[in-house]
Amino acid sequence: MDQEFTLVEHLTELRKRLIVVAIAFIVSLGIGFAIAAKILNFIKMQPTAVNVDWNVFGFTDGIMIYFKCALLLAILFTLPVLLHQVWLFVKPGLSENEAKGTFLFIPVSFFLFLAGVSFSYFILFPMMLNFMSDINQSIGATETYGMSQYFTFMFNLIIPVGIVFEMPVVIMFLTKLGIVTPMSLRKMRKIAYFVLVIIGVLISPPDFMSDILIIIPLFILFEISILVSSFTMRKMNQRLEKEILL
Repeated sequence: MDQEFTLVEHLTELRKRLIVVAIAFIVSLGIGFAIAAKILNFIKMQPTAVNVDWNVFGFTDGIMIYFKCALLLAILFTLPVLLHQVWLFVKPGLSENEAKGTFLFIPVSFFLFLAGVSFSYFILFPMMLNFMSDINQSIGATETYGMSQYFTFMFNLIIPVGIVFEMPVVIMFLTKLGIVTPMSLRKMRKIAYFVLVIIGVLISPPDFMSDILIIIPLFILFEISILVSSFTMRKMNQRLEKEILL
């Protein structure tokens, strides 16, 4: 009977958290629709979009991009709320120190995602556009870009880079779960570098400088992840030693 009551309590708590996230998403989506046009015009005025005309090749292209922009803004605004609600849901099962430690995941993960998006939009995306434009001009092609293709191209770059920048937080979380350790990360460094090179080549423009520009930050992120894992492991061992002494 106690187990059933505990299960009901957990489900009730989960329902409460999901409602909060849903409300935040709906409100954020409304805000997104209200400011989507201004955001799109702002993007168009940025140096990355200069001399690029946004053409529509279908009656629904404009509204679909408008909706996608509003949806992405809603997801971006809802992400901190989602992370906070997840933390509140698991908080009762954590110790005070663990609760404080996991709370740091919220601002850090959000900051890293924004850093990745900013890096890809302001640095990688302009380089990719210039590279592609140079290729098109070299073969005498007339550049006529569709609005839908432009944003699809942009989102396919900035979103993966933003996710990859979450690496240190993911490694910290896996270290807390005991899935990875600093030693195992150091042992797999060569393999990890090889995988990161492949990822960098896949998400960067097809030229050597662009590849280097994305691969080097990925290597740095991996090394930071090892340091984060070491710090996390050391804190966990210190906490365990104190518990044993008590």
